[in-house]
Amino acid sequence: SSTMSFSEAEVQSARGAWEKMYVDAEDNGTAVLVRMFTEHPDTKSYFTHFKGMDSAEEMKQSDQIRGHGKRVFTAINDMVQHLDNSEAFLGIVNPLGKKHATQLKIDPKNFRIICDIILQLMEEKFGGECKASFEKVTNEICTHLNNVYKEAGW
Repeated sequence: SSTMSFSEAEVQSARGAWEKMYVDAEDNGTAVLVRMFTEHPDTKSYFTHFKGMDSAEEMKQSDQIRGHGKRVFTAINDMVQHLDNSEAFLGIVNPLGKKHATQLKIDPKNFRIICDIILQLMEEKFGGECKASFEKVTNEICTHLNNVYKEAGW
């Protein structure tokens, strides 16, 4: 089940949708994390340096949160560039999943949370069609990350 089934049209529309978000990778990545930390405060526990931050304003200014938001968006961008190449896609997803499972010990449900917030933000900024064309990508990312976790013994 490691092969992905995106039609050429799906790949193109997903890339078009993502491009709109990635233009402002740092700001949008930050917005996603800030929303995750405020709506799901338990997710903050994984980030020791964010623990003391309670206000969204404070979080938005944090270099660490901005840096991590940008990293998340850069990783997704790399995946989006390889939707038509399962091997290359998994070459990005697998080490990322392994690191989060074994070193960082992040609960895999957080990937779904973050993907849902990305979709939410897409819809708010660019409408339902934009969100719809990216939904399959987030499902694919979460499915493959969960597989990596299973292999890592979660």
